Amino acid sequence: METLMSNWLNPVENTPEKYIFPANQRPGSQPFPVMNDIPLIDLQHPNPQHIIHQIIDACQRFGIFQVINHGIPGSLMEDTMAVMKGFFAGPAEHKASLYSTDLTKKCRIYSSTLNYDSEEVHYWRDNLTHHCYPLHDHIHLWPHHPPTYRQVVGAYAVETRKLMVRILETICEGLGLKPDYLEGEMTKTQLLSVNHHIPCPDPSLTLGMPQHTDPNLITILQQCSVPGLQVFRHHQWMDVPSDPTAFLVVPGLQLKVMSNGRFWSPIHRVMTHREEARTTIGTFLIPSNEIVIEPAGDSPAAYRGFTYAEFFKCFTRSNCDADTALTYFQTNSKSPTLLK
Repeated sequence: METLMSNWLNPVENTPEKYIFPANQRPGSQPFPVMNDIPLIDLQHPNPQHIIHQIIDACQRFGIFQVINHGIPGSLMEDTMAVMKGFFAGPAEHKASLYSTDLTKKCRIYSSTLNYDSEEVHYWRDNLTHHCYPLHDHIHLWPHHPPTYRQVVGAYAVETRKLMVRILETICEGLGLKPDYLEGEMTKTQLLSVNHHIPCPDPSLTLGMPQHTDPNLITILQQCSVPGLQVFRHHQWMDVPSDPTAFLVVPGLQLKVMSNGRFWSPIHRVMTHREEARTTIGTFLIPSNEIVIEPAGDSPAAYRGFTYAEFFKCFTRSNCDADTALTYFQTNSKSPTLLK
């Protein structure tokens, strides 16, 4: 069977065995509660202090929030989504040259996870990932098709970076830090990650993405009208409302460290959909490998300082479980084996 799901003949009538999870890991078909109280923050509110308070409160109590009036034109969001859908719907030969599970590749497409050949069960997704910053260093590696890909996504990458930097500046102000505290090496890498899920014959048997916590600094997600994202909250999985005009903001574990544990980075996963394909566009800011990440301020530190390279080494050795990797760097940690 073709590895990339976007190259399969649709519709898929039966779920392939390699995509069916063991009974105790399946999401099931029960209805899930909806996270109706997710904070919705208007970035054009006339009172800047109100915006700061809302964002800090959302980072501490929810670990996730949505922003509207964010400054990115709706037309650019729509054009970028259309380009991404066009890429995945395109001919197999346009994707073949980009296929790779090599983490060092600056632009790649793969299916399920980077461990496709060794994993026991596959996740129901294709993923396109590429670096975005500085734009001129990476744009020549991006897809040639659709023909407008580089022009449209290039503009989108510039605007999403501005938005994330603005949110980080607001967070810094709310924590009593200089607005540019998280600029430079702390936001050196910008990564765009697009997940594409084709319709699934039986969503109760499959998952679009595993449960995980984002290991980076901050994530913003452009969703589509098809639901699928879930957050683990109040000891249960909850559906996250899907608003294609807003950006969903997720503080990563590096912000949790920087806030000395005040912020929450939620566990989340992706469900599949029986009738419709689902495409989402994630943008990540990631520290450089060399910069030291540590709690800011004078409070007793909950974490010791570490470089992102050290963290990512623990991350990969803990089967990409970001929470487990972060535990190693707690000041009271007794788990010194992950770096050996």
